[in-house]
Amino acid sequence: RAATPEEIAQTIVFLASDKARFLTGQNLAVDGGYTAQ
Repeated sequence: RAATPEEIAQTIVFLASDKARFLTGQNLAVDGGYTAQ
């Protein structure tokens, strides 16, 4: 299924938070596991 705007927004909020301070230079696929199938 396609992600909802809220699910994408939660990812953006996480990446903008201090909890993501050690994530640098990464590509994150926000696709609900689609690419892992």
